[in-house]
Amino acid sequence: MRKFLSILLVAMLALSLTGSALADGSALVSWYTFGDVYLTSVRTALDDAFAAKNITVTDKDSNANQTTQTDDINVAVLTGTNALVINLVESGSISVAQNLLDVAKSNNLPAVFFNRAVSQDDAEAKAMFEGYEKSAFIGTNFEDAGKMQGDLIGNYVLENYDALDLNGDGVISYVMFKGDEANQEAIARTKYGVENADAILTAAGKPALAFYDANNANKYLVDNNGTWSSTASYDYMQTILAQYSEANGNMIELVICNNDDMAIGAINALKAAGYNDPSAEGSKVIPVFGVDAVDAAKAAIAAGEMTGTIKQDAVGMADAVATITANLIEGKDKFDSLNENYVIVDSWFVQIPYAVYTGE
Repeated sequence: MRKFLSILLVAMLALSLTGSALADGSALVSWYTFGDVYLTSVRTALDDAFAAKNITVTDKDSNANQTTQTDDINVAVLTGTNALVINLVESGSISVAQNLLDVAKSNNLPAVFFNRAVSQDDAEAKAMFEGYEKSAFIGTNFEDAGKMQGDLIGNYVLENYDALDLNGDGVISYVMFKGDEANQEAIARTKYGVENADAILTAAGKPALAFYDANNANKYLVDNNGTWSSTASYDYMQTILAQYSEANGNMIELVICNNDDMAIGAINALKAAGYNDPSAEGSKVIPVFGVDAVDAAKAAIAAGEMTGTIKQDAVGMADAVATITANLIEGKDKFDSLNENYVIVDSWFVQIPYAVYTGE
C-alpha cells in the first residue's frame, strides 16, 4: 500500500507539471538498461521510427532492476500513455511478464514486448500473448544466431587450422563468454556457437574444439551481472592470459562471445597482451567472434582486430516495434504494413532475421 501511494504521488506531481492531456500518440518505452551497446542502437532507431509516426516517446532506463521497470510502468499508466513498450529486465520470467501484461490489459493499453524473451518456453509465451489481442512480441528466432555463429566459426577454423594452432597440439583451444546465465538467447548462442562449429570440424576429420580449462564443466565463462558486458570479458581475459600463453604451450586460440560488447572487451585484453593489433609489427591475431554487428564491432573487423559477427538488425527491430505499436494505438491490425522480410509466427511473435557479417 505504501509503495502504491508513493507511485500515486509521483503520478499526481507529473500531472500537475505536464497537464492531463495526452499527445495524439504516446508510448512509454521501458528499457532493461541503457548500458547495453546493441540496445543503444535500437533505442536510437526506435526514437526515430516513433517520431516518423508522430508518436511521442518517453524512454525509461530500468538499470537492470525489475522493480524499477515495474514502478516506471505503473507511473506511466497513472500519468497517461497510449502504449507500453517493454524490454523486459528479468528475461525468461513469465510471471513478471504476465504481471506487466495484466497491467496493460486492465487499462486497455497496447503492450509490445521486444528483444528479451518473456519465457524459456515458446508455448508458454504464446499462451500469454494470445490471451490479450493488443499485445505482441518482437524478437528473433533465438537459435539462429548461435547456429550461424557456429557455422561461421567452423568454416573459418577449418580453412585456417594450421595457422590457428599456436600450441601445435592439433587441437584448437577456445574460450566462450556467455552474456547471461538464464537468458534464452545466451543459452542458445553458447550451445550452438560450439556445437555447429564442432560438426563442421569433425565432418572434415578434425578434432572438436577444446575449452581451454579442462576443469570447467560448463565450458563457458558468464557475466555474473547478466549484462553481457565488455568489462566482464576483459577481466576474464586478462586473468586467463596471465596463465595461458604461447610460452606455456596452452594459449587460447579462439574467442567466442555471445555479443559484440564482450568481443570488444576480449579484444582489448588481447591487445594489452600484444595480440590483435595489425598495426603493430609481429602482432598475432587470435580470431574473435561476436553477435550483433554494432558499429564498434564493424570497426574492429575493418581494422583486422576481430574476425566476424552475426548481425542483429537494430533498425529492423525498431521498425517492427514502432509499426506494431502504432497499429495498435490506431486500432488497426497489429501486423498491417509490416516489412515482408520479417517472419510472423502465429498471432503474437515477429522474428527479425539475422545475417552473417565479416566486413566483406
